[in-house]
Amino acid sequence: MAERGILERATFAPGDTIFKEGDPGDNAYVVQSGAVEVVKNIDGENVVLGTINKGAIFGEMALIDDNPRMATARALEGTTLIVVSRTLFTAKLAKTDPFIRGLLNIFAENIRSISKKTED
Repeated sequence: MAERGILERATFAPGDTIFKEGDPGDNAYVVQSGAVEVVKNIDGENVVLGTINKGAIFGEMALIDDNPRMATARALEGTTLIVVSRTLFTAKLAKTDPFIRGLLNIFAENIRSISKKTED
């Protein structure tokens, strides 16, 4: 584990899988450099949902609602990510206003519901 106060980083080569759809989610990630492609399997085909670029966060949904990953994330090029652990996320969230925590849960439920309808 990284030293206290120092964020852990992970590096990936082009094409490396960061996480797979259906995996449990223990971390969110911030793109420090490079780019990440998000892919979802719909009707047996991999559909690219989008590209995550420098400064953006992804993988946070699994930390918010403790459900499996909704999609696969893979590096498009050499990529360095800042790892946001569940422990860090939970500690930060605990300091947040309960109203904001409730909104995050509602947003997560809505996004997962929309995603599920897209699959059906």
